Amino acid sequence: MNTGENFIRAIAIERTGGCLCRKIRYWVAGDPRVHYCHCDICRGATGSAFAVLAWLPPTGGSWQSEEPTCRRSSPLAQRGFCQACGTQLTLAYDAPVQEIALPVGTFDNPAELELQHNHGSAQPLSWVCCGIDLPHRDRAERW
Repeated sequence: MNTGENFIRAIAIERTGGCLCRKIRYWVAGDPRVHYCHCDICRGATGSAFAVLAWLPPTGGSWQSEEPTCRRSSPLAQRGFCQACGTQLTLAYDAPVQEIALPVGTFDNPAELELQHNHGSAQPLSWVCCGIDLPHRDRAERW
């Protein structure tokens, strides 16, 4: 999927966010599905122990300024980045594209989002303890 396509406004609750340098800004509508991802791919892509992702339908928001530049990050997905500061802004699986993920740290008010479960939780690092009380889904990686 081309994550640069404009989204369509869908629901009344709106949230905003963007990259570190603020060159790319977005708004999203509704409540995204939010989870921790412990898979090797997300660890490598974020450079951290896990990713925290907010999943939305492709019609769940809009780019307010410049759009991210997309790069293939795995055999099944591509990620969108700000060319100016390098912030990762999107994750989209190739087909069928049903949702787009935005890293929770790119939201202006990430504390408003509610974490719902763990993904890829067969691979957490032994010292990671956040979210341990949340349900564990899709324990294995997709590839």
